[in-house]
Amino acid sequence: MPDAIVFEKEMGIDHGDFFRLLARAVEGRPHQIDGATIRILDAAGTIEITLSETTERRIALLSLPVTRVRFAYSGFTPEQAQAVMSRIDLHFQRGGG
Repeated sequence: MPDAIVFEKEMGIDHGDFFRLLARAVEGRPHQIDGATIRILDAAGTIEITLSETTERRIALLSLPVTRVRFAYSGFTPEQAQAVMSRIDLHFQRGGG
């Protein structure tokens, strides 16, 4: 994607959980899923999300899923891309304590 604004994240999530949470994260925007790639249409442009294979991080006896996720925003200003990314991040936050 030429001239795309790209965010790359390492997320503690597997593909099943990512797709389950995605429905709320896209906030009603039309989207297509093609394997590990998701394309979301927005008034400002297109968001392409690419998921890596899920690996695991082990901490003592605990095993956590880890997926690298690439978000590429085409047609967005940096401010628009950051605003949408912040809203998407909120949908994928997990509680803790």
